[in-house]
Amino acid sequence: MPLHVPPAPAPALRSVLTALASPTAVREARTPSLLRAQGPVTPELPLPVHVLDGTATRLAGWRFLIRCGERSVAAAETMLTPDGWAFSHFFEGPYIASTERALRQAEVMQQPYQPRLLSIPGLYMLALWLHGDCAADAAAGDLAATDLLVPLAPAPPGIAAHRPHRAAELLPVLTHRVTPAPLLGSPA
Repeated sequence: MPLHVPPAPAPALRSVLTALASPTAVREARTPSLLRAQGPVTPELPLPVHVLDGTATRLAGWRFLIRCGERSVAAAETMLTPDGWAFSHFFEGPYIASTERALRQAEVMQQPYQPRLLSIPGLYMLALWLHGDCAADAAAGDLAATDLLVPLAPAPPGIAAHRPHRAAELLPVLTHRVTPAPLLGSPA
C-alpha cells in the first residue's frame, strides 16, 4: 500500500528552497555531503516532526530529505515561529538513511499509513510514526493505540531499530524509561 505523505505547509517548503539557494546557508551548515553534492538538490518527502511529551504529542516542525540524484545527502528542518514557518537547519547523519529504510519498509505493508516522525527527547530517540488515519491533519492528532512506531537507528539500548511496534505496546515502555527514577532516600 502506498504511504499517504501529507503536504508540507507552503511557507515551510519555501523556507527550505530559499536556504538551499543560499550559498551562505549551505556553506555554514557543516554538512559535508550537502557541500559535496554534484548537481541540483531538491527537498523531498516532507514529514511532520512531533515531539512526545508524556503521552501527548505536539508538532515541532517539518523535515525534508534533501536529494541529489538517486540518494538523500542531508535533511532540512523547519520550525514554527511567531511569524510562521521558517528554515531551522540542515543536517546529516544516520537518521537520514534510517528514515529512508523505515519508509521503504512501510511502503510494503498491507495497510495505508500517513508517515510522521516522532521525537522522544528524553531517550534521544526518533521513530517513524505510521498514523492509521491517512486523511488526518498532519499537524494535529495524538497517537492512536493501533498506530505503528518504527524506531530509527540508532535506537536506545534494548529497543530494536526498524522493528514496527503498536503504539499501545511501545508507549508504556518509552514513558517508563523517560520517567526519572526517585532519588535515593526520597519517598516513592
